Amino acid sequence: MRCVAVFVGINHASAKLDFANNVQLSLTLAALSLGLWWTFDRSRSGLGLGITIAFLATLITQLLVYNGVYQYTSPDFLYIRSWLPCIFFSGGVTVGNIGRQLAMGVPEKPHSD
Repeated sequence: MRCVAVFVGINHASAKLDFANNVQLSLTLAALSLGLWWTFDRSRSGLGLGITIAFLATLITQLLVYNGVYQYTSPDFLYIRSWLPCIFFSGGVTVGNIGRQLAMGVPEKPHSD
């Protein structure tokens, strides 16, 4: 649950915080995303999943923007915003942690009716 809260915080920060330029925003979000992975996962598979999701989702987004399906008002990195891979990375780590917790099969507490 804490991982999801940090992910929501990273998303909120990308939308609400004002930085001097997009490089500062991108580097800050990259550090926060790696911090999310380091705090809640620390596994090679989690890092690999985050990087893979970030790469594939960014590639798909670039293709959609390039083909005119949608567009950004001020793209700054190959048709998209430069901070988008950081959001995809932290989302991949978060979803991977949720999947891992579900796969572990935490026993349910008995109900007292």
